[in-house]
Amino acid sequence: MARLSDLIEQFIKEMLENKGESELQIQRNELANYFSCAPSQINYVLTTRFTTDKGYYIESRRGGGGCILIRRIEYEHHKSLLDALNDKIKDNITYDGASQIIDRLFESDFITEREALIMKLAVNDRTLIAVENRNKVRADILKSMILAVVS
Repeated sequence: MARLSDLIEQFIKEMLENKGESELQIQRNELANYFSCAPSQINYVLTTRFTTDKGYYIESRRGGGGCILIRRIEYEHHKSLLDALNDKIKDNITYDGASQIIDRLFESDFITEREALIMKLAVNDRTLIAVENRNKVRADILKSMILAVVS
């Protein structure tokens, strides 16, 4: 059975998809009532599952009941995507960080599900077990793979 956080995340993502736009405005209290949870649970999901690393920008608006604006970061050009990813990856990256980037590329239709799986396997800790500075090597591998599939 899925956890409440997973259900809330999926619900918000489906709302974004169904709306067909890169922006969604929600009322935190209404969403909390819908899921019969505390508003802090909604905050937790937004701050952990809808981060800039995962391709989202969250803005809280006050007044008039208040609302939360969720924007999916859209990359207009491949160059801006590559620049943004290089800034994020820098000289080293953990497996979790690499996995989030790969998931975002898949969700944005830059790569296929199969490519995402192959990329995750290539940067996995078990694959790099004999490597001394695995986070640096992982960053180099990830940058190379992204350049190959996105260009």
